[in-house]
Amino acid sequence: MDSETEQRIIALETKIAYMEDFVNQLQAVSVEHTKTIELLRKENKLLSSKLKDLSDQVEGDIPNRRPPHY
Repeated sequence: MDSETEQRIIALETKIAYMEDFVNQLQAVSVEHTKTIELLRKENKLLSSKLKDLSDQVEGDIPNRRPPHY
């Protein structure tokens, strides 16, 4: 194998090593974001439920409420 071919192979191997590292970093960030999204969904569902409960409680206390078709 001549020197030029060997240098090209070394350059390709170096690029592949950097790309593998980059893909691993992207995967770690993706996993972290997925966990954060799931946590936010749970919090959103909990807050939505609490808001609905509060809305239902307040709804009963309003005597002159407009009909739903307005």
